[in-house]
Amino acid sequence: MDIEQLRTYCLSVRGAWESFPFDDSVLVFKIMDKMFAFVGLEVPQDEMTVCLKCDPARSVELRERYEGIGKSHYGGNSLLWNGIRLESDVPDDLIRELVDHSVQEVVRNMPRKKREEYLNS
Repeated sequence: MDIEQLRTYCLSVRGAWESFPFDDSVLVFKIMDKMFAFVGLEVPQDEMTVCLKCDPARSVELRERYEGIGKSHYGGNSLLWNGIRLESDVPDDLIRELVDHSVQEVVRNMPRKKREEYLNS
């Protein structure tokens, strides 16, 4: 998967938009003002990594199974955010599934009113 394919998929998420809230080198995807994915752009294509929220137990399993999945360089708690190299042993279908999982994790952790607003939009 390349960055444009990732960008297209992230923007296909209901209510998603992209921004550069930190600086011009980190592309962030959000729903309801909450980040679900971000990518550092100032690296070679073969090192491009998307950071996605993940259930901690699933993070451990994924990191053990795929060389291309590890700790996020940006995401705070090491098990809540995974760094996934776009050009690695991680299949494109799994990257899309993990984007969806990240969105689900964000929605699950929203206050009830915000969660209902998103789910009913």
